Amino acid sequence: MDLEAVNSMNYEQFLDIFGNIVEKCPIITAAVWSRRPFLTLSEVEDRVCEFIDSLPISGKEGILRCHPDLAGRELTSGTLTMESQQEQRQAGLTSLTSREQERLTLLNTRYKQKFGFPFVICAKMSDKDKILKELTTRLQNDPSAELLKGIEEVKKICHVRLQDIWCRGSPVPTKL
Repeated sequence: MDLEAVNSMNYEQFLDIFGNIVEKCPIITAAVWSRRPFLTLSEVEDRVCEFIDSLPISGKEGILRCHPDLAGRELTSGTLTMESQQEQRQAGLTSLTSREQERLTLLNTRYKQKFGFPFVICAKMSDKDKILKELTTRLQNDPSAELLKGIEEVKKICHVRLQDIWCRGSPVPTKL
């Protein structure tokens, strides 16, 4: 994939390819499309981050609420997005022992009760041990610090998803 192809995509094409770079938030991708042309892939990422940073607290919390629980109900029911499914599998969350699963479920529940949104971490840059450790540590944060940390992780997820799209050379659909 090259920037010329990205810049020439119509709205639907852009959304088809980049629509889930922020989990279940295609509105962000839609807003970024209007900022074309892009000079670099980093510029695409920068525009996403600028959009997220410009949101009020409630908008940032909304982005976090779009994320699934790690190794949660959506994973076991098969309803995760393709990207989340791959990321959780790569982090080892599909092969937890029953004890690890119970611990993660308990920590996820405590986290959501305390902060009002799911625990978000870039699973692709983690493994199950790091995730459990980080979740335990971040439960100690105050809500404003955790909101910032969660959004920082969303940006990391966006970064790796953009890299994946770019590196695998997602086919660019022909014009509709």
